[in-house]
Amino acid sequence: MIIWINGAFGSGKTTLVTELHRRLPEALVFDPENVGFLLREIVEAPGGDFQNIPLWRKQVASLAQGLVEEYGRPVLAPMTVVRTQYADDIFGALEKAGVPVHHFFLNVSAAVLEQRLHDRVVVPGDPERDETVRRWGKGRIAECVAAVGSLREDTVVLDGELPTAELAGLVLERTGLG
Repeated sequence: MIIWINGAFGSGKTTLVTELHRRLPEALVFDPENVGFLLREIVEAPGGDFQNIPLWRKQVASLAQGLVEEYGRPVLAPMTVVRTQYADDIFGALEKAGVPVHHFFLNVSAAVLEQRLHDRVVVPGDPERDETVRRWGKGRIAECVAAVGSLREDTVVLDGELPTAELAGLVLERTGLG
């Protein structure tokens, strides 16, 4: 089973996955962003976004499927995927392979996202790079907030402003792992 935690940059995806992993230590944590970083070293990412690389979507689905099949443990994946076609590419491939996916979206207001991103340090010791990452996330707030209206119908939308412990409880209850 894959537990995919989706939401805007700054919505709390990684924090929630960290808490879920604490409660499910046997689970594997798979960050699809790492696949993107690797691909970006090999090929150009159109528009500067590795999600625009079709191979990224194929490899994410393939690796997630492989982790489930090879290790038989829950896979926790924190990743923003708000473009409908991209979500369909990934989740459709997993569905076709018979891999159960529980897709959660952390819904957080634009104002809260803006503040969280303002306060966040992503690249300690490198303020210039840190600001670049912060700007990237802030530049995607509108798209991510708007995505709530066009998510796949099997997506469970959660109030991302709830405490992390409460969100983890809701995810575990919904997946039957609680």
